[in-house]
Amino acid sequence: MSLFILANTFANNILPILLLGGAGFTLGKLLHVDARSLGRVVFYVFSPVLIFDLLVKNQLEWNEAASVIGFTVTIVLLMGALAFLFGNFLKLERPALTAVVITTMFANTGNYGLPLVAFAFGEKALSYAGVYFITTTFMFYTVGVLIASLGHMNLKESLIGLLKLPTLYAVLLAALVIEFGIAIPAPVSRAVDLAAGGTIPLMLVLLGVQMTDVVLSGNRRALSLSVGLRLFAAPLIGLGLAVLFGLRGFARQGAVTQASMPSMVSATVLAAEYQLDAKLIAAAVFVCTLLSPLTLTLLLVFLGN
Repeated sequence: MSLFILANTFANNILPILLLGGAGFTLGKLLHVDARSLGRVVFYVFSPVLIFDLLVKNQLEWNEAASVIGFTVTIVLLMGALAFLFGNFLKLERPALTAVVITTMFANTGNYGLPLVAFAFGEKALSYAGVYFITTTFMFYTVGVLIASLGHMNLKESLIGLLKLPTLYAVLLAALVIEFGIAIPAPVSRAVDLAAGGTIPLMLVLLGVQMTDVVLSGNRRALSLSVGLRLFAAPLIGLGLAVLFGLRGFARQGAVTQASMPSMVSATVLAAEYQLDAKLIAAAVFVCTLLSPLTLTLLLVFLGN
């Protein structure tokens, strides 16, 4: 594996994403953009529309999609279990433990993962990456929200809160459209195309804006655990699970790359919404994102061979 191959892989696949995130960081510093308001727009409008669009337009056969869904659910839950076990071993307090579990379980598969897979492996791998993104995003807005809210409300209230999430209804609506072959009116279809097309750039800009307020947490044990599991353990576990679920070719490239992404930027939105350890979550997202080109460049070269 030559230095030229590594540098070329980084420049063509990761650098364009970092440049747009850097634009968001600059915007946040110069104009003091409100990251929480922008994050809520993504949370409640753009992300659900993108999920609906990907579901409706996805051309994969059910058996192909099912393998990726099974892979995704397994690795998300497995990473959460590992974070919980190691966090308890390190005797982390509940707020820190919750932050570590959420930032370890959920990767940045949308605003970082989708464009990266598209750049590195093309449209065919992107279809599988889209299934991963939809699955992990749905889990984030259900399981993730449930985990985040349990510290402040009981189980019944948490479950009722899930029914208020637009992402849930985006998935259900897409399922109805696909099952009954419903024709989407042209004005609605064009509006969905516009919003879905702008979601990924907006998420990247949001990532940069949110990084302007990052204060590195003093809980170095919790931060190191989250970063270590997300960047180093997840790719290795993903490669192993790909064999178990029979993922090959484009499916393996799309799914394993998504499993190896840094912590999901939307975790910072949950931190604000549910009064979690916001500094620790923001620090985990920031450090993971900052270090991710090192691990992802190696992974992309490995998967491309």
